[in-house]
Amino acid sequence: MPVDVHPLEAILRERIVVLDGAMGTMIQRRKLSEQDYRGKRFRDWKGKDLKGCLELLNLTQPQVVEEIHTEYLDAGADIIETNTFNATTIGLHDFLFQGEPASGRKDQEFFQRVVNDVDLRALIREMNTSAATIARRAANRVTKQTGARRFVGGSIGPLPVTASISPDVNDSGFRAVTFDQLRQAYFEQISVLVEANVDLLLIETIFDTLNGKAALFATADVFEATGKKLPLIVSGTVTDKAGRTLSGQTAEAFLVSIGHAKPLVVGLNCSLGPDEMNPFIEELARVAPVYVGAYPNAGLPDPLSETGFPETPETLAPKLKRWAENGWLNLVGGC
Repeated sequence: MPVDVHPLEAILRERIVVLDGAMGTMIQRRKLSEQDYRGKRFRDWKGKDLKGCLELLNLTQPQVVEEIHTEYLDAGADIIETNTFNATTIGLHDFLFQGEPASGRKDQEFFQRVVNDVDLRALIREMNTSAATIARRAANRVTKQTGARRFVGGSIGPLPVTASISPDVNDSGFRAVTFDQLRQAYFEQISVLVEANVDLLLIETIFDTLNGKAALFATADVFEATGKKLPLIVSGTVTDKAGRTLSGQTAEAFLVSIGHAKPLVVGLNCSLGPDEMNPFIEELARVAPVYVGAYPNAGLPDPLSETGFPETPETLAPKLKRWAENGWLNLVGGC
């Protein structure tokens, strides 16, 4: 194998790589209580309820997170993602930041306080470090048991605010957050994940390409600062049957917008099920000059289903198999 070929790319050249599935639904199945989320450390927390703050479990219930990683590895996943999808200051501010917006609505002054909060930043750092450690321990154990290398991917989600869309329908020019604030939040997360020796980074579920670009610029900053460069998987999310992201781009336009980052894999994830996503994966596979990945939802959300989604492994697998048979996929997983 040439020296400049990453081990993950070497596998991609040979076969379809398997990514793990959703962390959230696996945690939901365990029916954890508010006390479980708090654990001993946050037992006397005076802020908002913490139930649903999945990334906090890296600190309070690490064995639960490791069990889920192990289940995916035992099922054959080549890559497991760290439990860090929302693990940024902005991503978890609703749970962990106790300040309130001075103007009555969350604005740039409010989010400047969020990204500068010393205690929150320290907690985010600890959370990401723990998540990477947990995932690495599970991956190394299964690698040793099977002899097949397993990879740890640092999960970087889209954030609950958007740089290019106003959250106020009555004030279309308003932006709650700046590009630099997003970039700072991402930089701190990505720095820790790289420092903790993840094998690759996944910038995923991008519904606003400007948010995605903030993550990509932060990634470039980290690579420059550390002298390390990891493979990138960049995955967008189409939000309707017209195949556009929330900020209005088609899959091909999204591909062009993020191409400067030279991702190893570009793909689509979340939002839609395989039936609805079918034409957009086909289009992406046609135009992409790099490897293509997909990890769709298990169908459109269904509150009456046990997991909140209608597809089961038995119904989802044949649909993904058809994508593989059509030559559309180099990487596949679940969301």
